[in-house]
Amino acid sequence: MARTHLFELEDQPWFPAFMRDAGTGYISQVVRLTGMMSGAAPFLAKALEHTESRQIVDLCSGAGGPASLMVPAMAEAGHEIDVLCTDLFPNAAALQYTADQSNGRVSFHSAPVDATNVPPELQGVRTIFNAFHHFQPDVARRILEDAARSGQPIAIFEFVSREPHAVAGMLGLPVAVMAILPFVRPFHWAWIPLTYLVPLIPAFIVWDGLVSCLRIYYPDELAELTAGLDTYDWDFGRFKLPGSPGKGTYLVGTPRGA
Repeated sequence: MARTHLFELEDQPWFPAFMRDAGTGYISQVVRLTGMMSGAAPFLAKALEHTESRQIVDLCSGAGGPASLMVPAMAEAGHEIDVLCTDLFPNAAALQYTADQSNGRVSFHSAPVDATNVPPELQGVRTIFNAFHHFQPDVARRILEDAARSGQPIAIFEFVSREPHAVAGMLGLPVAVMAILPFVRPFHWAWIPLTYLVPLIPAFIVWDGLVSCLRIYYPDELAELTAGLDTYDWDFGRFKLPGSPGKGTYLVGTPRGA
């Protein structure tokens, strides 16, 4: 199935923030419940081995779910880390909640951060979870170029795919959203009527989920995006998702000779 870059609602500046927060909160809860982070941990460990820093700068953090799960997953792999969450549209309430639950291991940058132009003071291994597909190839390339200019390792992970079974699975999301959304924290009471009376939130999450699948970059496309960035070693491929028949995609870039 060819990559298709349709529009996602949550990417639109006009999209209501409280609905975007429902989507990112739902994704965070799903990642937590399914244990997907354990599949990514070995590849993130590889990036950490190329730096003395134990600071993670998480880009496109959403509600901070993957960030909160990175800390225990990497501790099991033998790496003690601290995570700084950043986003172009920071979900301050959710990120504060994540930070408060982390025993001081997770913090967040309250100002917007553009993944193509990360402020130089934000030093550490850069990560992107479930968000690289949001970017058109020219923008995705600029994200990689910015990491290479900064000399910072970067590790990118996607937990969905373009395979037909993954796309078809998105059609069951309305039931999953209705079951899981009440457990998302912090909870917005405005979500209730738009989930259970007029199901706009489930419809938005289904649409964005389908589009996310179709936007995923596969390893051959990641190879094209990294072509010519020769000061870095690039590793990309697929990995097994725990408890699922599906596979995720990873891209890890480390400074050559580091």
